[in-house]
Amino acid sequence: MVLTSHSQMGDTDEKTGFWLSELTHPYYAIVDRGIDVDIVSIQGGETPVDPRSWDEDDNLNVRFMATPELTLLLKNSPSLDDIDPSHYQAIVFAGGHGTMWDFPDDPDVQDKAAAIYEQGGIVAAICHGPAALLNLKLSDDSLLISDKRVAAFSNAEEDAVQLTDIVPFSLQDELIINGAHYIEQPAWTANVVIDGRLVTGQNPQSAAGVGEAVCELLKK
Repeated sequence: MVLTSHSQMGDTDEKTGFWLSELTHPYYAIVDRGIDVDIVSIQGGETPVDPRSWDEDDNLNVRFMATPELTLLLKNSPSLDDIDPSHYQAIVFAGGHGTMWDFPDDPDVQDKAAAIYEQGGIVAAICHGPAALLNLKLSDDSLLISDKRVAAFSNAEEDAVQLTDIVPFSLQDELIINGAHYIEQPAWTANVVIDGRLVTGQNPQSAAGVGEAVCELLKK
């Protein structure tokens, strides 16, 4: 699972980062089925949690943050650059607004995910995490999302959180421009889209479902 390292919300004084439940929900959906999961970030080191995502009524958030080795990992994460993609059967990009700044153009995002996909693995992304897919090219120079069905945080949801003018681009629009078939459900509705070995979720409500879908594909 890959987390953003970007903590600044554009030109504002607000902090951002990854959305906590978009880590914890798919994490437990996968590890509770006996599958090992490593957590990395773009730059390594301390990972920024979006302060708006601290939901203490979320049992999986509480479970994760009460596990010392996991909280320590968030303070000193390996970087995506450190991983050997041949050791992995899937890569999952957690969301959060921070991803909009550091996922799209990061060479490790593109290289590691393409390598995992081309060795028969699964690429998955949640909410804003599909920003990682925008420039992800395969060895034939085609974009992974070209002609694929995908979900991601919608324009309607971005408007609802009043960040349309803060984020650097519209994720929904850019996915469509880059050849994806964007599949939208009403705001804050769970929406997991599976197209072959590509799994995407629209919003935080879709996070656990993305983890479950990855598990099902790993069984095949």
